[in-house]
Amino acid sequence: MLIELLGTDVSADDVAGLVDLLLDAVASGASVGFLESLTRDEAEVWWRAALAEPESRTWVARDATGRVVGTVRLLPASMPNGRHRAGVAKLLVHRDARGQGCAAALMGALEDHARTLDRTLLVLDTETGSPAEGIYERWGWQRNGAIPDFAASPNGQLASTTLFSKRL
Repeated sequence: MLIELLGTDVSADDVAGLVDLLLDAVASGASVGFLESLTRDEAEVWWRAALAEPESRTWVARDATGRVVGTVRLLPASMPNGRHRAGVAKLLVHRDARGQGCAAALMGALEDHARTLDRTLLVLDTETGSPAEGIYERWGWQRNGAIPDFAASPNGQLASTTLFSKRL
């Protein structure tokens, strides 16, 4: 598995791989900001806008064939009082690549890069009760509380989110 930080010149194939990844996550019920009605075109528009954000960083994981099978995003806080922290978003691993260490490798790359940016605090949220909740705890993330009815899952049902932080 290859972990790669995408640059500003993201190829059409990489965008298509990220779109496939997002559609797979939503189809599997992951609460990642989108509903079941997400179309390929909408996912592409979202990814192109996300990849154009000047301060964000996006990593991909590739399998032996070069296919994008995972991603994660680092969103550094931009305000002067938050220059020590960053958000983590869209940790996605394709269903057929799960259980192979892809998510851990992506998060390791993100954390290493965050340190080079002098970010000492990372924050994220995940759906309460999801498998990701236990994974973050195993990786040393601190549970900071939950917000009821925070977001709709892909099927439209409201679900709580759990907030996590990690000091680097």
